[in-house]
Amino acid sequence: MAEKTIRIGTRDSELALWQAHTVQKKLNDLGYKTEIVAVKSQGDIILDKPLYELGITGIFTKTLDIAMINGDVDIAVHSMKDVPTALPVGIVQAAVLKRANTLDILVHKGSLDFLEANGTIATGSLRRQAQWLNKYPNHTVVDLRGNVNTRMQKLQDSDWNGAVFAAAGLERINIKPSDYIDLDWMIPAPAQGAMLVVAMGNDNYTLDALSHLNDIETEVCTYIERQFLRTLEGGCTAPIGALAKYNEDEDTIHFDGVLFSLDGKEKIEINKVVDISEWKKLGFHSAKEILDNGGTELMAEIKNNLKK
Repeated sequence: MAEKTIRIGTRDSELALWQAHTVQKKLNDLGYKTEIVAVKSQGDIILDKPLYELGITGIFTKTLDIAMINGDVDIAVHSMKDVPTALPVGIVQAAVLKRANTLDILVHKGSLDFLEANGTIATGSLRRQAQWLNKYPNHTVVDLRGNVNTRMQKLQDSDWNGAVFAAAGLERINIKPSDYIDLDWMIPAPAQGAMLVVAMGNDNYTLDALSHLNDIETEVCTYIERQFLRTLEGGCTAPIGALAKYNEDEDTIHFDGVLFSLDGKEKIEINKVVDISEWKKLGFHSAKEILDNGGTELMAEIKNNLKK
């Protein structure tokens, strides 16, 4: 049935390759021909600078965007939370796969005694840093960069007490250790645990193939979360968390959104339950409420602090 081979662009980290192979298998099972094309991204190459200094959004997706626009690959597979809320002209969201675990977890070294004392925790995420400091103001948070394997190794080689990871990433490549705890109080990044496949908007053959992989519930929930992020103008630069969940029994969406100051001392949050019919503007209205409730000033303060 296949007219052409769909070339799947991916970063060459273990997790990115796992995600690409997962999409490849799904397409192959439907009868499509595919091949994997691995590309290195700037986010993987430059490991000594915090993420927010590296051109803010799209650092992990830019290289693949260029490869797609140049015609070197047909689709790209991403962790959706890494993808900017505005896609480059010509590139479209083609499929959102069924969501995995949305939780953040703390990987530690066998003891949690430090939680009651002065611990040192590692993360490259401003969102995780702010939420950690909000809960544990006496702790120190240090920067941690690299793909998940690199970060796990850095934790083992360090004198830190622990590091924060997305559960989904560690579970996908089967490296989640036994020494971890779920951080169910931490609101995840918008679209955490979801995988996104993008393609060129004029490539009808590929778009049709990918439409079979789309999970509508995940698409709706991540749309709400990313709309919330976009309205707050977060990108990777502000400590913003968002999680939308569909309740099938009641046909409602439960939404939690939060904006923190960089030091975690200020917190503006919103919790809403709405009928499913109201999903299209839920992220927008929730973000507007936060902006009207002190969020506008807090976002300005965050941007000023990051410039320094």
